[in-house]
Amino acid sequence: MTLTSFGPANRIKRSAETHPLTWRLRDDGEAVWLDEYQAKNGYAAARKAFADMAQDDIVQTVKDSGLKGRGGAGFPTGVKWGLMPKDESINIRYLLCNADEMEPNTWKDRMLMEQLPHLLIEGMLISARALKTYRGYIFLRGEYTTAAKHLNRAVEEAKAAGLLGKNILGSGFDFELFVHTGAGRYICGEETALINSLEGRRANPRSKPPFPAAVGVWGKPTCVNNVETLCNVPAIIADGVDWYKSLAREGSEDMGTKLMGFSGKVKNPGLWELPFGVTGRELFEDYAGGMRDGYKLKCWQPGGAGTGFLLPEHLDAQMYAGGIAKVGTRMGTGLAMAVDDSVNMVSLLRNMEEFFARESCGFCTPCRDGLPWSVKLLRAIENGEGQAGDIETLLGLVGFLGPGKTFCAHAPGAVEPLGSAIKYFRPEFEAGIAPTRAVVPPLAKPIVVGA
Repeated sequence: MTLTSFGPANRIKRSAETHPLTWRLRDDGEAVWLDEYQAKNGYAAARKAFADMAQDDIVQTVKDSGLKGRGGAGFPTGVKWGLMPKDESINIRYLLCNADEMEPNTWKDRMLMEQLPHLLIEGMLISARALKTYRGYIFLRGEYTTAAKHLNRAVEEAKAAGLLGKNILGSGFDFELFVHTGAGRYICGEETALINSLEGRRANPRSKPPFPAAVGVWGKPTCVNNVETLCNVPAIIADGVDWYKSLAREGSEDMGTKLMGFSGKVKNPGLWELPFGVTGRELFEDYAGGMRDGYKLKCWQPGGAGTGFLLPEHLDAQMYAGGIAKVGTRMGTGLAMAVDDSVNMVSLLRNMEEFFARESCGFCTPCRDGLPWSVKLLRAIENGEGQAGDIETLLGLVGFLGPGKTFCAHAPGAVEPLGSAIKYFRPEFEAGIAPTRAVVPPLAKPIVVGA
């Protein structure tokens, strides 16, 4: 995995003014520990928040910045924070960092946690101050062993420096932070399934309402934010709303920068911090370098396996939620995947749907039964054994498992790429339908009842 913030056609040096998430990164890819982080202005935003800002002012600043969730849903962060109860008598509240990152083709949070663990801790510290939460958990994907090691070390460094624990920065505010490794389930990326798992329960999503802000982990008010979301908070507090909004390109309705990437058979696969509003073509050509020699771009996904496929002509769409929605899908995590012209779409979709079917929690019928049904049909079509009507059945499943039809968003995300693949590449699916036999052959021997 590589991390650069400039492409071969546009070499711009990372700086605090233009790259709030990545300017502190080391060129050798090693982690930035406490001394170096503080030398690079680390925890200055936390000190400002504790010394100069009321808790409600922090919430309002984040709301005014236009920061939205970076985990894929894109819900306004300040609005989410505003849902936490104002009642001062509720003295037990929790802040959870969703670091599960099980979305295929997504590794942005991993980079932040492995190389800039203190940026996440500072973001959580400021957020905890704003939300009056006394304890926080980083719910980490179990496979991220290096991230777990680095985060635990960074937590200990922050404790020793008086930046976590009791009476932080002499403010009288207490905040404990723990790293909790999960057992490796995709569904834990859904915030209420994450809460159930943290409590030691089966990772099923919960019915909403009540929302976590009212009844969350262990029945207490809880706020759940993504890693990248929380890592944006220090820069917003340090440098202000107007500066943060100015980072996005003209035309973008999303503010700030975003970690974006491209994988697949491109010349320069990687991850870059870019302003919202860059086009998919800039990301693909200037940063990822286009396709490798001998390969042609067939289609691409803009933000993880749960987003719909787009064609090469859609590369001119701006990379922000509304810009990608204009061409028929979602921004998702912002890490794109290029599909080359050697890939059979039926095989690709069968592989994807097998993953999503396996990762379903099984709580609701459409998801539990519908996703394995799609796998069965796709496998038959892949083997040339599909039957007339199978494609229509698949499209029916796309509708039955769509938004609002299931208990959580797992199934709608699972079938979105399926629907788009059939839309753009239907002949590849039709090629797997076996010819219909005009005459059913007679039985070899007559059946005589009672013989």
